[in-house]
Amino acid sequence: MTLLGVQYGKAVTLAEDLLAEGEPEREFNPGIAGRLPRKRVAGGALIRDPAGRVLFVVPGYKPFLDIPGGVADAGESPLAACRREIREEIGLDLPVRRLLVVDWIPAHGVWPDGIMFIFDGGQLDEDQAVALKPTDDELKGLRFLAYDDAVPLLRPSMARRVQAALDALDDDHPHYAEFGRSQ
Repeated sequence: MTLLGVQYGKAVTLAEDLLAEGEPEREFNPGIAGRLPRKRVAGGALIRDPAGRVLFVVPGYKPFLDIPGGVADAGESPLAACRREIREEIGLDLPVRRLLVVDWIPAHGVWPDGIMFIFDGGQLDEDQAVALKPTDDELKGLRFLAYDDAVPLLRPSMARRVQAALDALDDDHPHYAEFGRSQ
């Protein structure tokens, strides 16, 4: 059961929302839905320690640091993917909710274009930060870093995306970006 929210004081599931939508509309031109482009979608979290440093994961499958999170599975929302990946990667069930960044990234090499979401993962207390360990075999480690110290260890687009997320924290509204550049 996927809980989407609360309506009129009652929990609402995805199944209930789909039922309320009614029958799906028919294709005006048969086969068009199958020809529509598909985009990669991912959700990540900006998680900080008490000093305000950002949590980065050290993947074993690529040479750059990343933030906790990952690609959404089929039928999974970016927020659900973010929460799932945080549980898988660092073993925490954080109350991730607030959207910080929506970033479109272009196709690059074998990777199709995509939409990346960054959510506010909050600030861990000192005990949580010190005890944190990777809980996913794909990760070689975790690092809390000040933004400026992290930049040389990030892909340029990720550095811009993280900066946009930090800016969104400061100015209290989400940012839309294209390839990490706020618009």
